[in-house]
Amino acid sequence: MSDLRQRFFIEDCPVRGEVVHLEEALQTILAQRPYQPAVQVLLGEMLSATALLASTLKIKGRISLQIQASGTFRWGMAECNHLGEVRALADYENDPHFEHAQDSSVVLSTLQNPVLFINIEPEFGERYQGIVPLDQPTLAGCLMQYYDLSAQIPTHIVLATTAERSGGLLIQLLPRNNEEEQQLIDEDIWPRLIMLTGTLKADELTDLPANEILYRLYNEEQVRLPEQEQLKFGCTCSKERCAAALQQIGVDAVRETLAEQNPIQMDCQFCQARYTFTAEEALGLFGEHLS
Repeated sequence: MSDLRQRFFIEDCPVRGEVVHLEEALQTILAQRPYQPAVQVLLGEMLSATALLASTLKIKGRISLQIQASGTFRWGMAECNHLGEVRALADYENDPHFEHAQDSSVVLSTLQNPVLFINIEPEFGERYQGIVPLDQPTLAGCLMQYYDLSAQIPTHIVLATTAERSGGLLIQLLPRNNEEEQQLIDEDIWPRLIMLTGTLKADELTDLPANEILYRLYNEEQVRLPEQEQLKFGCTCSKERCAAALQQIGVDAVRETLAEQNPIQMDCQFCQARYTFTAEEALGLFGEHLS
């Protein structure tokens, strides 16, 4: 159950859901740099949430959650693509409140002027950015509010993270196709599922296999389980992307950088990979050669 995503459907009603477990990928991300405990929890929740939301998209591409704020916590982001590759990163100043708390709400309560961005980037097509107010005490609450108000899809999300594992559960009430279908639907199904989901404990979400979680919650419903999907840590950095970044800043800025650092070294903050450009390589990006 290390890094998996399990989709499920409730038969004979327009309800679908996902369960996510992250362990190895989470540990890989947390090992890249030291994070205080409360920030670890927030990053774990953002990772699970991103993996859950990515499953709702029917595109090739990636989705990311990004928190921007002022104060001790500056920003954090988590990303998942259609291949199930996840990564995350945060930037903040050490805060004594973050050191002794195992609760992401401690971080959220300290944010100043916070905004949560939902970025959807298909491989082909137009990019989309949703802006979510961080005015709820939990990340799950903020995301549920976004779905209710913006997407207008009733959605319930549960997130939990420990130092070892992160887990998430999402259920959605999908639109009814026609009046005949609506008449066949049990109108009590959604409030019943919300009530049942509310009984899920945090340690159950992080420690139990997906099929056991779903049996404990919905054993009186007819639950259909497609094949599980594998999740894993994956970074999109490359020398080509670094070259594109150099081209974007322009040849004059590259010359100034070479005067201070030759060769140019560019480090990926997500995976610690290092890419090196000699002066000849860097100037060659602009069709120039060493004199």
